[in-house]
Formats: sequence, C-alpha cells, structure tokens
Amino acid sequence: MVNLRIHHRTTYRYRQPVSFGPHRLLLQPRELRDVRLVSTDLTVTPSATVTWAYDVAGNAVATATFQAPAPTLVIDSVARVELSAVAYPVFDISASAASFPFRYSDDEWTDLGALTARQYPDENARLQNWAQGFVAGYPTDTLSLLKDLNAGVAGGIGYEARENEGTQAPSRTLALGQGSCRDLATLFVEAVRSLGFGARIVSGYLYDPAQALVGSSGAGSTHAWAEVYLLGAGWITFDPTNRSVGGANLIPVAVVRDVRQAMPVMGSFSGPADAPQGMTVEVSVTS
Repeated sequence: MVNLRIHHRTTYRYRQPVSFGPHRLLLQPRELRDVRLVSTDLTVTPSATVTWAYDVAGNAVATATFQAPAPTLVIDSVARVELSAVAYPVFDISASAASFPFRYSDDEWTDLGALTARQYPDENARLQNWAQGFVAGYPTDTLSLLKDLNAGVAGGIGYEARENEGTQAPSRTLALGQGSCRDLATLFVEAVRSLGFGARIVSGYLYDPAQALVGSSGAGSTHAWAEVYLLGAGWITFDPTNRSVGGANLIPVAVVRDVRQAMPVMGSFSGPADAPQGMTVEVSVTS
C-alpha cells in the first residue's frame, strides 16, 4: 500500500475582471476496493458556492457558482488516497466469458447499454478490421485477446503529449499513427466495442515515482485509460499507453462513456472575447 497526495491546480487569467458561469469540476478520486479516499479539499478563488452530487456513473461532481467578477480564477484540489492495487492481478473471469466470442446475459447487455455502442464513425470499417486482426481464432482466449489489443495500440501508435483540448477520432489516430493517452484510450475502447465488449473510459492520475511510464510528467500527472466488463471479474483495467493491465499506478477520478465527458474543469465566462490571457495546470502525485 502507498499513501499518495494528489495536488491539481488550474489557473485562468484574464486581462480584466470577468463574470463566471457555473463550473463543473471532476477532481475527486473514486473510492474502489484498492483505492481508499482518505481526505479531499477543494478551494475555489474567487469565493464560490460549491455543491456536490453524483452523476449517472457514480462520479463525484462539484458545481461552483460565483457571485462576483474577478481577473483570475483558481481551482485548487488536494486529495489524499491509499493505493493498494497490485502490479500483476489475477482475474476470476466466469467460464461463460473466458472464450471469445461470448454473449453477455440479457440483464448485462441492458445495463451496459451505451457502453457497448461506438461513439465515432468508422469509415470503410477501418477500425473494425484493425481490431479483428487481433482475433487469433474462433474461439480464442478472451483475456489474451484483450491483452494483445491493449499492447497492439501502444505497439502501433506512438505517444504524443498534446496540450490542446479535444480527442482525436480513432480513425484519425490510426491514420496519423500517434496520439495522446486520451486518444489511445479512446482507440482501445472503440476497438473492443467493435468486437462486442462493454467498455468505458477512465480519467484520473498516473503515479510514476520511477518516472518510467509513458504519459507521466515527473512523479505523476493526469492520465486516461480504459476498463472492459467481463462477467466474474467485473471491470478490468487496461492502460494502452503503457501496455499494462490492472490498476497499479492508477488513481481513477471519473468513468465515462466518452472521454469528452471527463474534463476536470468545465465552465464559461462573460466578458470581452480577448479577455483570456491564458491557463495553467499544475499536477503533482507524490507519496
């Protein structure tokens, strides 16, 4: 077990005071069997009324409502967690799902719903054909297939740290042969959905004290990965950026159908179009 302190600070600067609309904040880590949330502290400047709720996926969402204009907006989150996920987990997959192809039960299929549906167009079935290339035969071992596809994303797509907002469509990621962690996670999720799996995107933090993992900055940073649902094992974590399986080094904040739903900070301001001077994001994950 490792005790971690996660500090995530976002600062917006403006040329003059502006008015802020409500801001939606996804910053609090999710509690899991191997992730325990010890404490959390959220500070917003200028002063705001902060309310909390859980969204449809069970993510803790804060909404900040502002009363007065200001030239600077600072959102400062500090969380402490205990991470006990092992590096090489063993998954107790049900016999009914151990070999691909398999069929989810009617209840599972209904509950997974949109998590089985692809979110991006697939012109000329390029993505589906790429995913099918990892299927060794019929039947084939389910977990081996998912591991091969997970490794195949990193093996065929180069990692690129992109600071601009937005996520590439999987077809573009395949065409370019490069992408950020959120692009690689989206490619993996869309690929396994094309094969009939239920899958979702996870956003959160990467803890990397050895500074050996792809996608980290220093000892830690924000990160995106994926989860696939298999009967018996439940949601299995795959990090295609690092070809890894399981939750070691990963602290989840939000699980979503589409990565575009997982922005840590989302809001608006009222003022001149040239008012924004810039935004900075500082993240540290330390033991």
